[in-house]
Amino acid sequence: MPAIYTIGYEQATQAAVIDALRAANVQLLADIRFLPLSRRPGFSKSSLKAAAEEAGIAYRHFKQLGTPAEGREAARRGDHATLACIYGGQLELPEAMAQMGELHDIAQQQRVALLCYERDAAECHRSLLFDALFDGFERVDLEPELLPKT
Repeated sequence: MPAIYTIGYEQATQAAVIDALRAANVQLLADIRFLPLSRRPGFSKSSLKAAAEEAGIAYRHFKQLGTPAEGREAARRGDHATLACIYGGQLELPEAMAQMGELHDIAQQQRVALLCYERDAAECHRSLLFDALFDGFERVDLEPELLPKT
């Protein structure tokens, strides 16, 4: 059974995320954030792409598979039902459906990891995308080493 990996960078360093991806032999890091920006050092698109590619991991941003602003707000409130409803609507858009097709085709050939912020995949839209797109795949949630407590 093919696998889809997921990873969140909450409470992790860029190096810990890259290490977890390398340990799983991930070939493509699929950034599924609507806005690939972060206040966390190393997780904005260009920095993350450079680090992934330096480690031998391809990077691709799938904007249309990200969560719109209302969905991100619901996630911050812990309102998973609203997040699921909003994200379900996002996945019905033609642009999202096209990117879903591309991602599914790639995942048939390469080891893919879905990246977003939340550490717990069950609280993140990446679990919703997995459920909608990857029937017949195993989901493997990677957990990068946590930042040391200060």
